[in-house]
Amino acid sequence: MSAISSKKPYRIGRSSTGLGLFATKPIKKGTKIVRYFGPLLDCKKKKDDAVENKYLFELNNRWTIDGSVRENVARYINHACKPNAESDVRPRKRKVFIRAIKNIEPGEEISYDYGTDYFKAYLKPIGCKCAACEKKRKKKRAEARAERLRLKAKAERKALRKAEKQAAKAEEQHGLNGAKANGVKLNGKHFNGHGGKSAGKIIAVKSGISVSPKGRQRGESRASA
Repeated sequence: MSAISSKKPYRIGRSSTGLGLFATKPIKKGTKIVRYFGPLLDCKKKKDDAVENKYLFELNNRWTIDGSVRENVARYINHACKPNAESDVRPRKRKVFIRAIKNIEPGEEISYDYGTDYFKAYLKPIGCKCAACEKKRKKKRAEARAERLRLKAKAERKALRKAEKQAAKAEEQHGLNGAKANGVKLNGKHFNGHGGKSAGKIIAVKSGISVSPKGRQRGESRASA
């Protein structure tokens, strides 16, 4: 395992979750990056066991490192569900080192998994903000947005089909009303005023004379014929 560089290949910088630790030089996989240190707390002592903060690193059932001191630069390393580093815990020596599990490029944020207990106590209630979780949230938001657009388009198509059906029905009804107004009857008996009971008979209203189909005038005497 490579040793920690004396030139400190990292810097404190602004992260999406506040402050973070960023690589300033290429860090090879397996390299010890920084030591996580601070006062040792003996959990068997009430005074030590009463200490509470976000930077407590448990070595074993008895010893815990209080990493809240300013000199502990490793406390700026943020949690990630898909990290590029991990904690190398050495309980007997009561030491913890953060080492790379991937090649880390300059400018890349250094991260490691804080563990299940810390995640449940501090991160889950507010939502994990690591890059992997943020990517999942963005994907879910994009999928939800796409689903809303799909449903909206479906509703618009349905409304358009309904409007087209109503328009076609109204046009058909308008055509039927126009046909009735012109004397058309769909049973074939009437068409433009012809074909009714008065077919074959012409009525002269003013003269009062009716003419039969054969042309003989009613009321005319045979003598005059």
